Amino acid sequence: QVQLVESGGGLVQAGGSLRLSCAVSPSIFSFSAMGWYRQAPGTGREMVVTITGGGTTSYADSVKGRFTISRDNAKNTIYLQMNSLEPEDAAVYYCAGRGGVLYDYWGQGTQVTVSS
Repeated sequence: QVQLVESGGGLVQAGGSLRLSCAVSPSIFSFSAMGWYRQAPGTGREMVVTITGGGTTSYADSVKGRFTISRDNAKNTIYLQMNSLEPEDAAVYYCAGRGGVLYDYWGQGTQVTVSS
């Protein structure tokens, strides 16, 4: 059974940093690509960043230069390092896996709150 479990969310002041983790089971290689998405109250879910199995990344313009995605294949984990956080970054962050064409596997989400 495929599972994605996020951790690392919390409350941080504007300008601060957080690192999110997503543990993948049974294997990170179950997916051709993985990504982080987020959803703030009253808005739709938006892509933050994706990473392919080959390491190609794609970032939303709003996070370029501040967020960094990485993957540790040996630990079956992907990470999202978030620096210079802004109140607009506050949202529930979801880890997602692309099994085929679509991102069709999702974690339960982790809350990120940024105080101004």
